[in-house]
Amino acid sequence: MNTLPKILESKTKIRFQDCDPLNHLNNSKYLDYLINAREDQLIEHYGLNIFDNAKKTGTTWVVGAHQIAYLRPALVMETVTIDSQLLKYDKKQLQVEIRMWNEDKSILKSVMWSSFIHFNIIKGKAHEHNSEFLNLFKNVALPVSENSFDERVKKLRLTTVS
Repeated sequence: MNTLPKILESKTKIRFQDCDPLNHLNNSKYLDYLINAREDQLIEHYGLNIFDNAKKTGTTWVVGAHQIAYLRPALVMETVTIDSQLLKYDKKQLQVEIRMWNEDKSILKSVMWSSFIHFNIIKGKAHEHNSEFLNLFKNVALPVSENSFDERVKKLRLTTVS
């Protein structure tokens, strides 16, 4: 079996309709770009299409919480690199970090921690991950040393070019 990557990466272009009058990506649109990138990365790198999975199994993941830091503006028509990783998991929950960079990853634009609850659509409640998912998570999880979002943002600010 090939080793699965722990950090997933993709590029996208910031579109005009998602920007404010200053040509900066609107704050609310960061969520769309970051979550869309993660969904595409899961399909490309792990063969995990969460929408097909929901149709087949009646389970999916719902957002429990987002924490986001806006560090530098993403600009209209700029190509950005978005990378993501699974920080931790348990029987019913995932915590993911997603970062947006300039194209060559020299300037960090935003970082987000998201918690996702595994959810049974039919029963309308949290649902335990199956052994296949737990095995995937075990192989791809990449924890960070920081215990809080604020600590993580502070470390990333100190370790990236601004």
